[in-house]
Amino acid sequence: MEKTYADSITSEAVNLLPTGSFPGEIVVVDRSELIADACAYLSECDIIGFDTETRPSFTKGVMNKVSLLQLSSGERAFLFRLNRIALEKPLLQLLSSDRVVKAGVAIRDDIRVLRQLRHFTPGGFVELQNIAPEYGITDKSLRKLAAIVLGVRISKAQRLSNWEAKQLTPAQQLYAATDAWIGREIYLKLKK
Repeated sequence: MEKTYADSITSEAVNLLPTGSFPGEIVVVDRSELIADACAYLSECDIIGFDTETRPSFTKGVMNKVSLLQLSSGERAFLFRLNRIALEKPLLQLLSSDRVVKAGVAIRDDIRVLRQLRHFTPGGFVELQNIAPEYGITDKSLRKLAAIVLGVRISKAQRLSNWEAKQLTPAQQLYAATDAWIGREIYLKLKK
């Protein structure tokens, strides 16, 4: 395969790139009656982006439960507030589906924390860190993959914010949506 991407990029070079952020509609799913429609929409997609967020713990040895599950098409990102709603059957079916590709980074950890809430058999997941080397890419963080593959810088400013806040701020919503969506975009560009 001909090398079309840089193998790595410096943080300084990343900081010079234009910001990339999710351009579509963000839907916060914080009531169980919203889950079925969101999952019906996502189940019609061939490829979606996947990520989770957990409220950070600043105490050694203390890990919080996963707070947010983000799933995104190209046009709509759904933020499932798992601190408010259960991992219900439509979500479990979607996460188990081999038909819908779910692309992301460090997904093993994300799946592990989701399975602590409810057991499911993961299906259709694509770990971008596993396929990046096929394209000669050695930098495998989401931020660096976005820079190398898409030529954009994604903000990590909200990473340590409170994902269990009463209301997610617009900045948190955009950050969370972008993290899921960008995984989908990287996957699509690599597979082109």
